[in-house]
Amino acid sequence: MRVLLIGGGGREHALALGLVADPSVEALFAAPGNPGVGEVAALRDVVPTDPAAVAALAVECGADLVVVGPEAPLVAGVADAVRAKGIPAFGPSAEAAQLEGSKAFAKDVMTAAGVPTARAYTCADAESVGQALDDFGAPYVVKNDCLAAGKGVVVTEDRRVAEEHARECGQVVIEEYLAGPEASLFVVTDGETAVPLLPAQDFKRVGDGDTGPNTGGMGAYAPLPWAPPGLVDEVMRDIVHPTLAELRRRGTPFAGLLYVGLAITAAGPRVIEFNARFGDPETQAVLALLETPLAGLLHAAATGELAAHPPLRWREGAAVTVVVAAEGYPATPRTGDVIHGAEASGVIHAGTRRAADGTLRSAGGRVLCGTAIGADLAAARDAAYELVRGIELADSHHRTDIAAAAVDGRIATPG
Repeated sequence: MRVLLIGGGGREHALALGLVADPSVEALFAAPGNPGVGEVAALRDVVPTDPAAVAALAVECGADLVVVGPEAPLVAGVADAVRAKGIPAFGPSAEAAQLEGSKAFAKDVMTAAGVPTARAYTCADAESVGQALDDFGAPYVVKNDCLAAGKGVVVTEDRRVAEEHARECGQVVIEEYLAGPEASLFVVTDGETAVPLLPAQDFKRVGDGDTGPNTGGMGAYAPLPWAPPGLVDEVMRDIVHPTLAELRRRGTPFAGLLYVGLAITAAGPRVIEFNARFGDPETQAVLALLETPLAGLLHAAATGELAAHPPLRWREGAAVTVVVAAEGYPATPRTGDVIHGAEASGVIHAGTRRAADGTLRSAGGRVLCGTAIGADLAAARDAAYELVRGIELADSHHRTDIAAAAVDGRIATPG
């Protein structure tokens, strides 16, 4: 199988490692990729959000499967353009990708499907914003209705901060706050059949103890030792299958990766958000534990044959990933700094580039992450932080508490 991977972040490096390990993959191409991806794939130049260019590249590479990593190309219609060339694509159509592209659309689908989620208002002016904030009270949850690279959500006790975020975004979705630990569940689907992966937890705030502004994610771990029994079955029954059925009813079936962001509340799991692709950095932890060949799984979803795919196999133990971020992230990250120690096994590239002099340099906010497997969560955590200690990047920062509460047994679900 010849596979073309679209994207160039940490998620794509993790996907590339999973794809190249599949014995059925004879050639792996990536566009635009990054230096880490380039170690296992042939890199190609393309604008990822240009559907025609990506489709032409897929033809040029003789691709049997195209895997679209980031959300922006999916919303732009890249998967549609590839399928129009007769090439299987793992990723939803532009219409179905509106589950992530528009928070208002996602809320409308959930309401129609009877999916448990937070009450919400879609607001486009100061008056409606004020009324929604009055109704829900603090803590205030304000979400940009459009794509915002994982940083469009503000959760705050400060009403002025909530109102300022709403003004900056334009149209927003304002929700009631959901109390309870959060979890992420990835679901591979061909639109009819749906196969869940291991649940994970990520860390959005930049600082230890969930302090500071939201980021694209500072770390993750899987599985969840604190998860209630039957959580995945409940989410599949009450959330995933009703959502897929509603999208089929609308004539926009969702095939690809459905990311379900959850709050585990006293009343049960509630949807915080849907994404239309693998989440970053949860992908790094989850795929590290997957034994089932990845390309075959994604190809079965892309070709409507997921029902015939064998059950998934998982490694014993746990996985932890810790993100190393550049100085200034998430506001204005500094780039161009030299990186040492990135060659260690388990170090995943995200915002990196290879300079003309051959040195590896930072090229984004989230630069690298250390991902490790252990016999249990404590061992995986220790190994991940050992990897991080071996990375040299001037003035970089990382959280020191990824998975610590879970290891210490300090996470409990309400009720």
